[in-house]
Amino acid sequence: MLRPYYLRKLSSCFLPTFCTYKTSAIPELTQVRYKIKRGNYGELQDKDVTFFESLIGATNILQDCQDDLHGYNVDFLRSVRGSSKLVLRPGSTQEISEILKYCNQRRLAVCPQGGNTGLVGGSVPVCDEIVLSLARLNKILSIDDITGIVACESGVILENLDAKTREAGYVVPLDLGAKSSCHIGGNVSTNAGGLRVIRYGNLHGSVLGVEAVLANGQVVDLMSDFKKDNTGYHLKHLFIGSEGTLGVVTKVAILCPAISDSVNVAFLGLNSFDAVLKTLKNAKRHLGEILSSCEMIDASSLAATTENFNLKTPIEGFPFYMLIETSGSNVEHDMEKLNGFLQLVMEKGDVADGTYTSEPGKMLEIWKLREFIATALTKDGYCFKYDISLPLRSFYEIVKVVDKRVGHLAKRVCGYGHLGDSNLHLNVSCPEYSPELHKQLEPFVYDYTSELKGSVSAEHGIGFLKTKYLAHSKRPEAIKIMRDMKLLLDPNGILNPYKVLN
Repeated sequence: MLRPYYLRKLSSCFLPTFCTYKTSAIPELTQVRYKIKRGNYGELQDKDVTFFESLIGATNILQDCQDDLHGYNVDFLRSVRGSSKLVLRPGSTQEISEILKYCNQRRLAVCPQGGNTGLVGGSVPVCDEIVLSLARLNKILSIDDITGIVACESGVILENLDAKTREAGYVVPLDLGAKSSCHIGGNVSTNAGGLRVIRYGNLHGSVLGVEAVLANGQVVDLMSDFKKDNTGYHLKHLFIGSEGTLGVVTKVAILCPAISDSVNVAFLGLNSFDAVLKTLKNAKRHLGEILSSCEMIDASSLAATTENFNLKTPIEGFPFYMLIETSGSNVEHDMEKLNGFLQLVMEKGDVADGTYTSEPGKMLEIWKLREFIATALTKDGYCFKYDISLPLRSFYEIVKVVDKRVGHLAKRVCGYGHLGDSNLHLNVSCPEYSPELHKQLEPFVYDYTSELKGSVSAEHGIGFLKTKYLAHSKRPEAIKIMRDMKLLLDPNGILNPYKVLN
């Protein structure tokens, strides 16, 4: 077995526990900032509130108090803000069915909301839509210890679901920086990717079935215990990634892989993006089946984490970093493969320095350097975030182009993301929201992405903020089919209006 003498040992310093950053600034109303004309929807009346109270109880309704409503009206990034005056917190599929049936008859617009961790304004009202919170649908229904199939309600927090699944010897095939607050239903509704798509793929491939409620209150039971079921159209896919515009997901069945007995994490420093690509190629070839994550972090992204959360990095002074994780079933086999890979990339000169570990505590500290970036950037003040897919050969070029274009107006221009999946997180931070900077970034970023045949949304969906740019990644005929499906399933357009399809 190759000895790791050539790699610097991980610092034993303690890294602080993560805490969500909250700024005191209140964003301008979305309807005002973006000049949105309210749709032809019904106005909330006292009789409506009376009906909802009779259905779910007054204790499960929030209204009037702005402090109570604020968290439901403002998104995670504090970039968009609605003006909803009513939040409903039903506790069952049947209650959601009755709520939607009533709202559809009254033409009352509804905004389904999970953990509200989205980055494109998809989970908060644009105008005064009723917020339908799924937080009380938080039951784990079953975990099959033979098949690894997990069934649960949509309001289960991802981290809680993963913890329970691990007790049965399995792991949820999705890991996100927002796992401590995001809901599995929201993950499914946005077809979340996360940190290990290179190993497990998107949720489209792991979700076996869903239960969803249509705009008219009809419950559609598409739950399943089978990976293979070729009986007609795969209707579950209508709701996976539809962002609550076609129906409200209430239950999910997920196929979970077995827990890995052997996990290793390497944190590497590189001097060029060309070296990053060469290292990715060698990781895929020489780590093969045990490669579970391959992340890229540029120097500016890492600096945001270390500066704004006072974290320590085991290596520093490089323009690029890679976080590579392996997961397998044989400790000696996996370590031999990892050692061989690391020796190869260092001998080639692609990796200049690095560290690796299999100790859970130290792996967690390394992962914090990556997972905290999104929140760390919000501590700069305001952050424009672009979650895009780009061809690997051009993966980082947009960061340099944008820096040259707007760097003088920004505090930080940086890029990081899921290198193994071609998913880049381009971020431009500034002390506060700047209309001038916004105009310089949009539509430029999306035009540039489109020219490279990339996707304007890799994993967070279209939401509200990207509706104007859907055509950059979808052909007109595809958008027409999407509109036809929306009209069929939600003819009154009450479900998450102003989102996805403009």
